[in-house]
Amino acid sequence: MAIDRDGYIFRKGVTPNTLSVISSKNRIFAVNSQGGAPTQIGVVSTFDPSEARTVEPVRGIGFGDQIAELVPGVTDPMSISITRTALYLNNVYQVFGYKAGIDGVVRSLKHHRWPFDIRQEIVFSNLANSQAKSSGAPAGSQVGVGESSSSERESDEYLYGIITIYEACWISDYSVSYASDTALVQETVTINVSDIVSDSSFSGTTFTDQDFSGNGIGGPGESIRFTGLQP
Repeated sequence: MAIDRDGYIFRKGVTPNTLSVISSKNRIFAVNSQGGAPTQIGVVSTFDPSEARTVEPVRGIGFGDQIAELVPGVTDPMSISITRTALYLNNVYQVFGYKAGIDGVVRSLKHHRWPFDIRQEIVFSNLANSQAKSSGAPAGSQVGVGESSSSERESDEYLYGIITIYEACWISDYSVSYASDTALVQETVTINVSDIVSDSSFSGTTFTDQDFSGNGIGGPGESIRFTGLQP
């Protein structure tokens, strides 16, 4: 499959070292469900994951306009909107492992038969990386940013990162626009995600409530309403 990073003009550059998250430190990989190696998606203009769920109020007749409790409903499937520059040798179908464009006959969503995974790495800057090392970042959160082997993970070629796996994705919307007053052609896809997990979820770890509440924030009893109910 032809990929954009094969061209010298798409070689990787450098990014500023800041404590704030910047888009150039966000790496997106597509993982084909047929066992292909992760391929970093290049020339991505936007990568916008979003999800929502309804929260229903519980009220009682005769108690006035008062909410007794808010009950979260089921979470809708996460959707990811991706805008990417169209390339002659590499379109968005090819990125996700399909034989499209110059590689094959895939031209439509009706040819989309198999799900794929997406791996997102928010790579730490050197400033944040030094703080993470001193505080003891969890194992398995290192990402390779150079060409070093796995035996060199402690070198400067490796930085910490926040890794998210979007599992069993399906493209639900695809569009491309050719306009006479704009030279650049961009493809836009909307992707629905079956599940979202962290990279550490693959190590067989059994999670507890404490794993989902950092520094006590978000744990039982943090809301004033439920303080007296804390076990």
